[in-house]
Amino acid sequence: MDGMFHLFERVRRSSLASWIRSPKRPPSLPLSRRERVPGGRVRGTGPEEKIALRSNRSILAGMAIGFLLLALSAGLSIAREPVASPLPSASPASDGLDERTPVDVPRPSALALQFERGGNWLWVVNHIWALAVPALLLFTGASARLRDLAAWIGRTWFFTIGVYVVLYTATVFVASLPLSYFQGYIRLHAYGLSEQTLGRWLGNALKFQMVSMAVGFCFACVPFWLLARSPRRWWLWTTLLTVPFLFGVMLLKPIWVDPLFNDFGRMRNEALECDILTLARRAGIEGSRVFEVDKSRDTKALNAYVTGVLGTKRIVLWDTLVDKLGEKELLFVMAHEMGHYALGHVARSVLLSTLGILASLLVVDRVGRLLIGRFRARFGFDRLSDVASVPLLLLLMEVTSLVVLPAAFAYSRHQEHEADRFALELTRSNRSGALAFGKFVRENLSNPRPNPLLRPWKATHPSIGERIEFCNSYHPWNRGQPLKYGALFRH
Repeated sequence: MDGMFHLFERVRRSSLASWIRSPKRPPSLPLSRRERVPGGRVRGTGPEEKIALRSNRSILAGMAIGFLLLALSAGLSIAREPVASPLPSASPASDGLDERTPVDVPRPSALALQFERGGNWLWVVNHIWALAVPALLLFTGASARLRDLAAWIGRTWFFTIGVYVVLYTATVFVASLPLSYFQGYIRLHAYGLSEQTLGRWLGNALKFQMVSMAVGFCFACVPFWLLARSPRRWWLWTTLLTVPFLFGVMLLKPIWVDPLFNDFGRMRNEALECDILTLARRAGIEGSRVFEVDKSRDTKALNAYVTGVLGTKRIVLWDTLVDKLGEKELLFVMAHEMGHYALGHVARSVLLSTLGILASLLVVDRVGRLLIGRFRARFGFDRLSDVASVPLLLLLMEVTSLVVLPAAFAYSRHQEHEADRFALELTRSNRSGALAFGKFVRENLSNPRPNPLLRPWKATHPSIGERIEFCNSYHPWNRGQPLKYGALFRH
């Protein structure tokens, strides 16, 4: 479900968390009022282990089975904040320097390589766990027993489904808590990547679970109603309804969910705020607002993102980013995020996600019916429209996502590369951009040249090494060549 989650995160928000993410790391999850990193994203954010404290793989977020999987998947993941290791104070190192001066790709430290190796193993463990948990609940008949309990509590069809979602999400949360605690708290503190207290970590995890349960309770009935009313075409109708659901999430999450975890406030540096808004207008983004979040009390990580749609569109920066990057470096980062909007990546990701959901749900429908025909006695249900089929649906979506991931991530890497190009053409801050990437390498204990064999399944972004080299080499304006996106800029 990780692949679907990454696509959903891309549709929901463009985040520096993901922008700075090395191929190993997932998007960050929602954090709160003064600043909260949704999601995921990442997935949003540090490397996979740093940022992803997920119970049952990373939220399968709604890319899975429409509204139900949207809700459930969110519930299967524990909210966590991106964290990172200390970094020398970053003065405006790039200011006053020749932006044509190349930057060397930093060599990863021994600690970073150790962190990467552990992260690769955890990536495998997380995928196995995402298969094992629903399979266990399915083949032991535990899901059917949860359904019976939900029916006894809920009485009616709607409440039976809602109660089941709450019980299932709570079960997976508790089962996954030890692994999540190790990944999201113990390991990150051991590497010096987290500032978060245990109480705050657990509090955010519980709040995120409550939100997930509430969303699941309200919307999980939709795919099951479609399964009952149109058993042969439910996958088509569910896919179509997922589009407005995603739009609603993008619209409401910045103002209803994010503020539950942190406080959003005006930027302390009004001059910098003015520069960011000016840059946004040059990129063709009008009506944006800028918020700064006090994240230094929780993490040393750097993060910024453009989120929301229509009236909720906004630019969000963590105070750690403002403190640790020079002005040109920060503006380059923001230009990258603005590029996702200006280049229409959100709409294209929605389309791609819709096609991915359609294909995945079709496979789930066909294979699910075959498995039910063979194991109905063990499963305790004989049709997909039975809410006890939730673990079967999630299990099949997880398997399907492993097939879809390479194509989805290849497209994601292309979008990220083009957003880098957009940022370079808008700011012409090649050296500043490369220096920012180098700081993220040190900050997040990243390997700028990770294992290429894992690239198809883990790399949602080009490697940091590739991105620094692109910053060093891409400057068509110095050669009198036309800009690829110059027509989009306003002067």
